Amino acid sequence: MLIAVTRPVSQSLAHCELTHLSRESIDVALAAAQHAAYERLLSSLGAALVRVPAAHELPDAVFIEDTAVVLDEVAVLARPGAPSRRGESAAVAQALAKYRPVLCMKPPATLDGGDVLRLGRCLYVGRSSRTDQQGIEQLESLVAPFDYRVVPVEFTGCLHLKSAVTAVANGLLLLNPDWISAAAFPTCEAIAIDDREPHGANALEIAGVVIHPSQFPRTRDRLVQCGLRVASVDCSELAKAEGAVTCCSLTFETSSAATQTVRTDA
Repeated sequence: MLIAVTRPVSQSLAHCELTHLSRESIDVALAAAQHAAYERLLSSLGAALVRVPAAHELPDAVFIEDTAVVLDEVAVLARPGAPSRRGESAAVAQALAKYRPVLCMKPPATLDGGDVLRLGRCLYVGRSSRTDQQGIEQLESLVAPFDYRVVPVEFTGCLHLKSAVTAVANGLLLLNPDWISAAAFPTCEAIAIDDREPHGANALEIAGVVIHPSQFPRTRDRLVQCGLRVASVDCSELAKAEGAVTCCSLTFETSSAATQTVRTDA
């Protein structure tokens, strides 16, 4: 069964962390409505929704992807690079522990899940203002026993690696070539976003369907022209908080190796 772990939009979203965008007024009610539509789309594609309780005192809590890296055998609880976000992790760990053993990163390392792109048994990890070298090395140490390889990559122009590149099918990426080079992924082909839509590279593939922000129709057309099924969803208010479609869920298949045990040695 496909699981999608989500968390409600915080009432304090307007006080979110921002790195590459100027602060704009955010309509929190509209953001919540857009998030609800996103959840309905996930459900319509066959995902069972698991909702972590709201945390209205944590502005960025809706962007649950940054709190963990979920693999087939294990979940790694990340240590977000923004100190204001570290309170998000405990409740996410409790939710994930129903499905995976949970391993925890230790300070002072930092890593945001949005900087981790999984392609098969390889985890590409972007060096960013939120993910440091210690975070990359800790992740590598934690996943090595499960036969995953970690490859650091460089990017620019955006907050997280997956703002610059995402996987839209097996061996096929969607990327912004101004922010990251396709040469970093030698085993994959790449679709370039329309250069008028620099934030259009963030997409989420679920059950053979690519979920993509509706505010980037030219890039959507490129995906369709490549024969991909695309479901558009409006996340324009969440985008003002540097969020997009991968940010708002942790998606994975249930595993027979799931456990109720959480390691809390961080």
